[in-house]
Amino acid sequence: MTKHTIRTEKAAPAVGPYAQGIRAGGLVFASGQLPIDPATGAFPEGVEAQTRRSLANLAAVLEAGGASLASVVKTTVFLKDMNEFAAMNAVYAEHFPGEAPARSTVEVARLPRDARVEIEAIALATEAA
Repeated sequence: MTKHTIRTEKAAPAVGPYAQGIRAGGLVFASGQLPIDPATGAFPEGVEAQTRRSLANLAAVLEAGGASLASVVKTTVFLKDMNEFAAMNAVYAEHFPGEAPARSTVEVARLPRDARVEIEAIALATEAA
């Protein structure tokens, strides 16, 4: 089995010693995506805007690995405050219409750079990377 590191400038760069994603065995593993705007390095305000940005970064990493949001089979959402679940969930649902992937959502004490949300995913590779 071959393992390929995924890199794209269309998503925020990794903020530590890890890959944006890995493609292996017909699967794409996208690391947790913070709501960093790749053009500015800044976060948008509020959990809704941060969820949109995290999902846009996630989509860019998946596409660079030959997958898409439509081929996602599992996500994990890390929330700073579970009281923001409904707001995050509404934005999340816009990006996964129809059959949504399996998902875990957990509240965490703190995220890098004090983000409100971070989202990771596993997807089926649908095309050559």
